[in-house]
Amino acid sequence: MLNRNATFLWNLARRYSSDSQASGEDPNIVSTTPPKPKSGFVKAFEKFQSLDSTDKEESYTFKELLMKSKFIDLGDPEGKIVTGKIYHIVEDDLYIDFGWKFHCVCPRPKANASSYVRGAKVRLMIKDLELSTRFLGYERDLTLLEADCVLLGLSQDQSARNI
Repeated sequence: MLNRNATFLWNLARRYSSDSQASGEDPNIVSTTPPKPKSGFVKAFEKFQSLDSTDKEESYTFKELLMKSKFIDLGDPEGKIVTGKIYHIVEDDLYIDFGWKFHCVCPRPKANASSYVRGAKVRLMIKDLELSTRFLGYERDLTLLEADCVLLGLSQDQSARNI
């Protein structure tokens, strides 16, 4: 199917090309008509035909890609210390994005509270990546769309800037 489409496109490009060899004319015969300018499609098609198709990357299966991913290298995230960024503050609640599926919400510490501003980088210890539980009266687990983390403090580069 792909070869048939490529052949069709190649024939279409040859038909609308101003190149005399591509159109099948004798190159020794001088034409009195000015050459027809190439359309945008023909220019783009010729540009991409000239690319070397042998330089393509190896194709990996999903399983191979997953095994090489950083998520697998991390192992169990419980107890890991990560760096996050405060992206929203509501009263004394800090909404922190640390690069996983959900954000976490941590209370603002009393000590050095003015340093915990939007954009500040903080250190977190992951307790659980998704807060989900079975609430009263429900047969299924419900998620709060949040992670459970403990705020450890400002990251080293952030606290060094404040000195």
